[in-house]
Amino acid sequence: MHHFDYKNGVLHAEGVSLATIAEEVGTPVYVYSRATLTRHFQVLDDALSGIDHLICFAMKANSSLGVVATLAKLGAGADVVSEGEARLAMAAGIPPEKIVFSGVGKTEAELAFALQAGIGQLNLESYEELLELSHIAQRLGKTARIALRVNPDVDAGTHAKITTGLKENKFGIDWTQAHTVYKQAMKLQGIEVVGVAVHIGSQLTNLKPFEDAFLRLRDLVVMLKADNIPIQKIDLGGGLGVPYEPGVNETPPLPVDYAKVVKACVGDLGCKLVFEPGRLLVGNAGILLSRISRLKEGATRSFVVVDAGMNDLMRPALYDAYHDIQPVKEPKPGGARRAVDVVGPICESSDVFATQRLLPMLTKDELIAFGTAGAYGASMSSEYNGRPLVPEVMVDGDRFAVTRPRPSYEAMIAQQKLPDWMG
Repeated sequence: MHHFDYKNGVLHAEGVSLATIAEEVGTPVYVYSRATLTRHFQVLDDALSGIDHLICFAMKANSSLGVVATLAKLGAGADVVSEGEARLAMAAGIPPEKIVFSGVGKTEAELAFALQAGIGQLNLESYEELLELSHIAQRLGKTARIALRVNPDVDAGTHAKITTGLKENKFGIDWTQAHTVYKQAMKLQGIEVVGVAVHIGSQLTNLKPFEDAFLRLRDLVVMLKADNIPIQKIDLGGGLGVPYEPGVNETPPLPVDYAKVVKACVGDLGCKLVFEPGRLLVGNAGILLSRISRLKEGATRSFVVVDAGMNDLMRPALYDAYHDIQPVKEPKPGGARRAVDVVGPICESSDVFATQRLLPMLTKDELIAFGTAGAYGASMSSEYNGRPLVPEVMVDGDRFAVTRPRPSYEAMIAQQKLPDWMG
């Protein structure tokens, strides 16, 4: 469920007209609904009731300060993959003890930062990383609370570029080797083993891969406890999908059904369960608002050229991802439609949002909204082609605020400087 609906013929975010936001902030612009964020968090939290758990929002999905602060006030922790994300999480009000630091390529500086900041859990992805962390912890006189990320060799059944739990993927320690690495971890100074972690991929629409991975993790936890290795937490990652194209793609399971699998697989092990949802919480809570720059008739195609580009929303170019497209002005029921390619201004042939999409008859300067854009939208944006970073807006009822302003061209240029010999 989301809170983007037509009211009096105009698409709104909660009680705010998207036309009003476009007029005051300009386009392109990301718009987030606080009510949707709140609802999605509460639905998942309610589904997990009855078990000791912590929901750590996956910051890579959306690092907007307003979004993270909204979830922090609801009790969320954070799953981060860089020092920058950790600092953003803490700036948004998430205490370091509720932060899980994941990632296969954490640098020595980032590991040291995590120890000095008091990060609650470091998910380690190799024996080499474990040894390095032990040396850093001893040097700093700190103790690192760690979990090993286990690669269960389970096919998530999702896009190859967002699958992370197969043995050929770069992530995690092979599940058949994890027991040995845990024994080695118990002997290292500066290391406190607290948990075990798994994450098999993103945008899963089937519960069977979760079940397969969780059962392998269960077997490992039972073996570790039998060897007196103190597993207190089981980090089950994230990955539950959201509907991008209702009625066409497979409908993702509901959080309540996901929770039933969790409880059946690992709910009786006496451990605190940690979850790292990203897309599930923010995907449908955001849209990308854009304006039509012109209509172009090609030799074989009709093009709708918009002012948003692949630098603002990379998913279609990167994953061939689908995003619903709605005119901000409500179309008349039964009105004419035609197949068009919706494209951006970037000098790349991959700057295409939709190919031969059947849409209402659109006009120049009309506003459109790309749906389900709250996850991996603004967080993956760039200044490619010399375009300012896309701004972000948070809506709460009938009010809205700009949480990241659009930088001026002067501000963009000021981030760079000439070499001394060219000054």
